[in-house]
Amino acid sequence: MNTKFWSVDNNNPLKHSYPQIQEAANLLKQDEVIAFPTETVYGLGANALSDQAVRKIFQAKGRPADNPLIVHIYKKEQLESLVDNLPQIAEKMIDAFWPGPLTLVLPKREGVSSYVTAGLDTVAIRMPDHPVAHALLEVSGLPLAAPSANLSGKPSPTTAHHVQEDLIHKIAGIVDGGATGVGLESTVVDCTTEIPVILRPGGVTKEQLEQFVGQVDIDPALISSSQEHKPKSPGMKYTHYAPVAPVFLVEGNVSFLEKTMTAARREGKVVGLLATEETIAEWKLADTVNQETGTIANADLGAVIPVACGTRTDLASVATSLYDALRAFNSTKVDIIFSETFPNVGVGAAIMNRLEKAAGHRWIRE
Repeated sequence: MNTKFWSVDNNNPLKHSYPQIQEAANLLKQDEVIAFPTETVYGLGANALSDQAVRKIFQAKGRPADNPLIVHIYKKEQLESLVDNLPQIAEKMIDAFWPGPLTLVLPKREGVSSYVTAGLDTVAIRMPDHPVAHALLEVSGLPLAAPSANLSGKPSPTTAHHVQEDLIHKIAGIVDGGATGVGLESTVVDCTTEIPVILRPGGVTKEQLEQFVGQVDIDPALISSSQEHKPKSPGMKYTHYAPVAPVFLVEGNVSFLEKTMTAARREGKVVGLLATEETIAEWKLADTVNQETGTIANADLGAVIPVACGTRTDLASVATSLYDALRAFNSTKVDIIFSETFPNVGVGAAIMNRLEKAAGHRWIRE
């Protein structure tokens, strides 16, 4: 398949009149699949009302059919044709956080493709806060099912280049609107229960939600590696976001991280280090000292390839750069990747959720 590529300037307020947007929208109306930027990651969009179109998403990604998709809309009025009885608590969240990185699981109406909902009686919907996504949704006039535009299980794409790496010749087109902002997928909240439940942490935190709607619970599946439940949201099942080399989460100080890496290096392995700028600076200092004393590092040890993912003082920067950092290891010859861990609160909860999925819940604890 020939994949078309369009570049769109985010700073032009008349994007909806771009011939690139018009052409991409016309292909969507013909049940084709188009990748486009949102404020979280690049999405792989298709008409959410067409079984034929949605099947093409699963084929392009190699995605399991029991993994539901998120429907994207550009105006609240579109909910009327997608949702049966909008819960009041969902109204509060919509008023507070839409457009933005918040997905709501709601009772669905007939007409939404069963491929989108994975056979469930609920549908996940969000309104993205990105000018290119908004323009494409408006011009096409369609609700778009749009999971992340990557091969299933791989790190999500935050640039059009990432999409090309995974899906060139597999989809009809890619709209390049520059790098995304948040860098992690949207928060998903189940609004069909008496107390709303977070099914996937993301750009809107539990703490922010509770400021507007009171108590919000966290689904127990988020802290379980069980594969037995039927997922109500993307990201609740299977290993996701993983580079080629296996990832291990290392819980402990820099000295313990150094010892863990050294053990692997003594086996001749090339080690990848995924960490903040501060931790990498500390490690380099410690490694230099150890080389001088000869107690840990020496010429017989395997190499270390560090990749920085933001700063510890600004976890939003970690979220923004996490997927790009994970993908960076695929262009190296690392045998194993050790990752720093983060506080499991605020945006840190979303970061740790993605890292645990990338690592397949493999931990090394001090």
